[in-house]
Amino acid sequence: MDEKIQKLLNKMTNNESVFGTVLRIERADGEVLFDGATGDLKTSSQYFIASTTKLYTVAMIMKLRAEGKLSLDDKLSKFFGPEVTQRLNVYKGIDYSDQITIKHLLSHTSGIPDYFGGKNNKGTSLEKELTESKDRAWGLEDVLRTVKTMQSTFKPGQKGKALYSDTNFQLLGRIIEQFRSNTIENIFKHEIFEPFGMKDTYVYTAEPDQNPAGMYFQDKKLFIPQAMKSTRADGGIVSTSYDSMTFIKNFFEGKFFPKSYFDEMRTDYRGVMFPLQYGTGLMRFKLPSLMTGFRSMPELIGHSGLSGAFEYYCPAKGVYLTGTVNQISNPSTSYRMLVMALSVIK
Repeated sequence: MDEKIQKLLNKMTNNESVFGTVLRIERADGEVLFDGATGDLKTSSQYFIASTTKLYTVAMIMKLRAEGKLSLDDKLSKFFGPEVTQRLNVYKGIDYSDQITIKHLLSHTSGIPDYFGGKNNKGTSLEKELTESKDRAWGLEDVLRTVKTMQSTFKPGQKGKALYSDTNFQLLGRIIEQFRSNTIENIFKHEIFEPFGMKDTYVYTAEPDQNPAGMYFQDKKLFIPQAMKSTRADGGIVSTSYDSMTFIKNFFEGKFFPKSYFDEMRTDYRGVMFPLQYGTGLMRFKLPSLMTGFRSMPELIGHSGLSGAFEYYCPAKGVYLTGTVNQISNPSTSYRMLVMALSVIK
């Protein structure tokens, strides 16, 4: 199996669109099925996990829920004043912001526009600017200012609707900080990274820090430290495939919150970016049978990021998969690698 998967990775690393890959696969009992890398990455390489960070934010929100500190039905007005909550979701001229709940944020059903990928009043997006190496920093206040110039496309919780929005997790991060009276960097460190021995994982904050492998956009390596230290609870973690494996296994084994929560989290999946769907804090990847030649493709649940990083659990095969392809320009690349790797695993 090792040799087959390594050949798949070697083939993908073409030095045109993929310059390095890392993949680690483990069974629930700890058996390591594969641990390999190619190109300019090593199995020990630190890399940006980007939006996979959202799983860590979910872990903390669900932990606060288990402690009785919040409910998924709590409205934003419980945590923020009107200067924050007003005009977050304006749909057809009506402000629905007072209806937004924690669950809406977790499931991307809030209808709040996406500050990162959505078009701003200049007709461009922050994501596009960053891929052009126009680095800059921002805080929650900047995010809200941008979002309130954008129009929503549905009401909070509207049936069948979802919009993947990084803004949701900027708000969730601030809520976590309020409860713990600390920064998200320190909260993750003290409640997730240190207790589980994740020594090579941290929230990116230091501008001179060049430990993480540079992300590629096409054939260009990006250096956007100001942006990466601004994503925080929605995309700011640096990790390794080993540490990521530690987290994702503990996440699904109920070490952060009761496993019974997953019954709710894995329902009402809604499409966000084909073929990705979102439940309550969980991303789901499952190709339709038409795209697999009617062969069975097991679902993956967990999260991935714009950088090509991923942390997934495959319930049907009882395996966990972590790693990255470290390429922003083609989001499907990491999924092709995952599909090929799963096809080898019996």
